[in-house]
Amino acid sequence: MKEDRPVSSPVCYRDLPEGDAQEDLEVARWRRAERERLLEARKALAVQARQDWGQALMAHLRDGLPGWLGDPRGRVISGYWPIKGEADLRPWLAELDAAGAIVALPVVEERAAPLVFRRWRPGMAMERGHWSIPVPPTDSDRVVPELALAPLVGWDGAGYRLGYGGGYFDRTLAALTPRPFVVGVGLQAARLPGIFPRWHDIPMSAIVTEAGIQVPPAA
Repeated sequence: MKEDRPVSSPVCYRDLPEGDAQEDLEVARWRRAERERLLEARKALAVQARQDWGQALMAHLRDGLPGWLGDPRGRVISGYWPIKGEADLRPWLAELDAAGAIVALPVVEERAAPLVFRRWRPGMAMERGHWSIPVPPTDSDRVVPELALAPLVGWDGAGYRLGYGGGYFDRTLAALTPRPFVVGVGLQAARLPGIFPRWHDIPMSAIVTEAGIQVPPAA
């Protein structure tokens, strides 16, 4: 990266040209190292700490939902199936389903393409999707989320998300019209000084951790 933007002191900027290959490579290396570090820390959480984290996230999501979306009845809300030590928010998704919301889960139907969203109901038979993640069956209704949860590996104060590196979520957000209200969910300890956002990175609408609702300054 340029000398005034060292990898060891990340800052947020978005004005770099798409074709700055050397800088993109150095950012990718830094992100990969941070991703591995944060994933290891998350996997090391004790069972009770992980459960407490999930309960705190769900409490804050309940508090935030009326302001983000209003009455959930008939509204499309996308969650996720927990993997790699992510917080299990399925009890909250089941609550939303019982309240009349249309709950969906993201599905990889084609590699390097935007995700699709299939309706999910508690107790439904699931299929094995990409990376063997359980997904709603192919005959489940396709929907477009109005509010989507995005699991965070890392995050920063400007609302940018460090994910798993596949680019699926940013690719999906760029393709959706209108773009949903996106809530990143993760650990407070996973906050970074910045993630060196690239031209394709899209900030979250809000971020929720066990410490509460974190709204980016630009929101």
